[in-house]
Amino acid sequence: MARPYDPGPKQFVFAVGDGNDQQVSVGDPQEAYVAFSAFFLERDSDTYTIEDVPAGQKLVLMPGQGVIARIEVSDPPRSEYLKVDRANRYMPSAMLFFENGYAGLDYFGQWFSDLADLDASPETRGATRAASITTEVAAIEEVARIWSNSGIVDPSDQYYVFFDSHDLDDDRAERAALLRLIEFLGLERVDAPDEAAEGEVWVRTDTRLDVEFERWS
Repeated sequence: MARPYDPGPKQFVFAVGDGNDQQVSVGDPQEAYVAFSAFFLERDSDTYTIEDVPAGQKLVLMPGQGVIARIEVSDPPRSEYLKVDRANRYMPSAMLFFENGYAGLDYFGQWFSDLADLDASPETRGATRAASITTEVAAIEEVARIWSNSGIVDPSDQYYVFFDSHDLDDDRAERAALLRLIEFLGLERVDAPDEAAEGEVWVRTDTRLDVEFERWS
């Protein structure tokens, strides 16, 4: 069973694999974030590790591979991996880890238990992620997560717009997952207006999503 995460004053270990680990004692997540930001900016490494030893949890940032890993030494142990498509994703993941450990990153993106899954195309990863979601509740929650990152409500209040102002080359894995989940939930996708960006996905509003989207707004 996973150990409960302690949100109180904490000690972290920052490492890049050169033996010069840095131990910090912090009173809150913001203080931890500031300390790690300095550590991150002062070093040029392919891998950065944040370890919460008492909780048995680690966050591993791998800019050299474009990957983030989260690890929990539990029974059984858990490791999950996330493909990073933008360099500005690393530090937000660290903040979420400081705030709530392993669980704090649940909705950060498409996590996979096998690192090899990240070698697949974005479209395959998205389809695989969608296929792993088998209940309506989980599907609605995942659609809400995707919408919260780049979605808006059309001014007419008739449509949800996913990937607002994004090109087709952006968010390919997320778009692939969304399209599968739209079908799974029986949502109505509509043609985007001519002036919309190519990557946008327009969906008619649905009361099931209204409630969940309120939680993510």
